[in-house]
Amino acid sequence: MYRFLLTPRWWGINLFAVLAIPFCVFMGTWQLGRFEDRVQTHEQAQEQPAPGSRVAEPLDDLLPVDKVTSGRPATATGRYADQFLVPGRELDDKSGFYVLNLLRTDGGKALPVVRGWLPGKAGQTAVPAAPTGEVTVTGDLQASENAGTAGVDPAGGLPDGQLGMISAASLVNLVPYDVYDAWVTLQDTGSKSTDAKNSGATALRPVPAVAPQGSGLDLKAFQNLGYTGEWFVFAAFVLFMWFRLVRREAEAARDVRLGLAADADADSA
Repeated sequence: MYRFLLTPRWWGINLFAVLAIPFCVFMGTWQLGRFEDRVQTHEQAQEQPAPGSRVAEPLDDLLPVDKVTSGRPATATGRYADQFLVPGRELDDKSGFYVLNLLRTDGGKALPVVRGWLPGKAGQTAVPAAPTGEVTVTGDLQASENAGTAGVDPAGGLPDGQLGMISAASLVNLVPYDVYDAWVTLQDTGSKSTDAKNSGATALRPVPAVAPQGSGLDLKAFQNLGYTGEWFVFAAFVLFMWFRLVRREAEAARDVRLGLAADADADSA
């Protein structure tokens, strides 16, 4: 009754089912794995001590930035050099900008340091001057931003002295020295400095560190879970349709054998 499965037409149907089902299962398993990874990183983040309670470590000991070292307090020593304003950044639902200075370390390489956030428009708001001389900073380590990071302006076309994305790639053509592929955000912004008050500038507000991309139970995590269900449904649908076609073909062959229906092959001949 099932000899039709060996015909050329059914070889194509069988091959499609044999390839499609494992592919759908593989993709569903992969999406499920991504969701489980996000759950694991979220649980690890919940178990981590509060940023303020961690002991700061030298910057070079925490590089490169990954999901484990992101947000960890890092220390670096050097002298502040070039300053950039990063517009279009929000804090507590208010529009403003970051004040970023490059800290030239003893090795010559510079670390982007976000000294704080100010409300208003970049270039139209007075900015507290950066400390002079050699300083040691302690800030929460962050990975370089990319076009998908919230608040980033990848379009460019900003005035001189402004920066749309905090990354070594965006700074390499703006300064004549090497830049670390990471940055830190200071939680002690020196807002009580008399220099800032005397200059008439608004006190800097600390920029909180953010969780690394690809971690946490955000919308993308549950999208991975949704895609998992879709791929498994596709696999089940292919298997269901294959069984349905086999059953229909077997019933047609049985009807022909019992004389209840004409043989389509014979009629076509």
